[in-house]
Amino acid sequence: MLRRLAPQVLGALVRRYGHFDEAEDAVQEALLAAARQWPQEGRPANPRGWLIRVASRRLTDQLRSEDARRRREETAAALTPRDEFVAQPPGEGRAPDEDDTLALLFLCCQAELPPAGRIALTLRAVGGLTTAEIARALLVPEATMAQRITRAKRRIKASAAPFGIRRGGAGDADGPDGTCGSEGVGGPDPGAAENQAQRLADVLHVLYLIFNEGYTATSGRDLQRADLAAEAIRLTRAVHARLPADGEVAGLLALMLLTDARRTARTTPDGDLVPLAEQDRTRWDRAAITEGVALVSDALTHAPLGPYQLRAAIAAVHDEAASDEDTDWVEILALYEVLIRLVPGPVERLGHAVAVAMVHGPRQALALLAHLDEDERLAGHHRLEAVRAHLLEAAGERAAARAAYAKAAGLTLSVPERRYLRLRAARLAE
Repeated sequence: MLRRLAPQVLGALVRRYGHFDEAEDAVQEALLAAARQWPQEGRPANPRGWLIRVASRRLTDQLRSEDARRRREETAAALTPRDEFVAQPPGEGRAPDEDDTLALLFLCCQAELPPAGRIALTLRAVGGLTTAEIARALLVPEATMAQRITRAKRRIKASAAPFGIRRGGAGDADGPDGTCGSEGVGGPDPGAAENQAQRLADVLHVLYLIFNEGYTATSGRDLQRADLAAEAIRLTRAVHARLPADGEVAGLLALMLLTDARRTARTTPDGDLVPLAEQDRTRWDRAAITEGVALVSDALTHAPLGPYQLRAAIAAVHDEAASDEDTDWVEILALYEVLIRLVPGPVERLGHAVAVAMVHGPRQALALLAHLDEDERLAGHHRLEAVRAHLLEAAGERAAARAAYAKAAGLTLSVPERRYLRLRAARLAE
């Protein structure tokens, strides 16, 4: 619960006071206070309001203590609400279903930040991921990621960017960043429209990464972090509600629903990983599948084609198959062929190699993996070695497959994935 509330509380403080970095510290102190007090005193009726109140006190105390005599006027100005963007001050008076997480999401993806900084900061502030988790998700060194996050916070503070999602007037459609379109006194602004499109793309990418971390955690004893995946779905629904005609927003929401529909079947009661081919499909969430298929079908019909729609279409083929044997791998391969033309990234090419193996055999797919070994973003990643092991096993090369499984197990920080990979290696040894 505290993880889910953290970005809402941070959003409320940043909206009210600014001072992104200091607000983040105050929220962490409030969360620690809740972790200590709530088990003994009981959970308050409005947990979010309690956290906002405590964090606000911590923040104001901190700001007032910073050389109060010399900087009194500056501190007072910092504590003054930004009336243009604040409909209601933070605190327990706001309804429990009202939060500033979506506005915080767009703030972190503002155009003033470099793309890498936008994504890293949002994963930290909104997704609640650690620096190490973000680094693994984005395939970069942890030290590099720490520097990106620090620089992004400094840029946010220096830019004094307004916080909030402003609505347009009657007849105006909201822009992707919550501003009222690109129509100004001087007419359409192509630069503003481009910035809005880029900000929306960054928001969707961040939500995609948050969901992926929730669906398959990069580290720890649990394969999944259901609360993180649910928060990503909730935020994507909120963006879709604001931009119902955007095909990529619909595609991302469909992808999340179609993927999350398999969640309960992905692990045994003991928490062990169950691969897709062995899952009990009667345990899949049919309501989520129906909604996801409807979303992606409509998007593919009425919107320009995009990567999230293609990923959702691939997920839909898997989900609609009655069994693993009934999966239409020819259609999946065709979708991957289009996807890697739009997004020729290492993860997409790895998925394409799996589809090639299912249609044309493991030998041809292994040849594709040889090219991925040269990609620094994926070289040495456990997922590449795990796919290689499966392909080698399918090709009958048991010793090489066993070595690849063992190597993959040594690279992952996920306990369930490590157990699964070691079990596969042990079976080959027998």
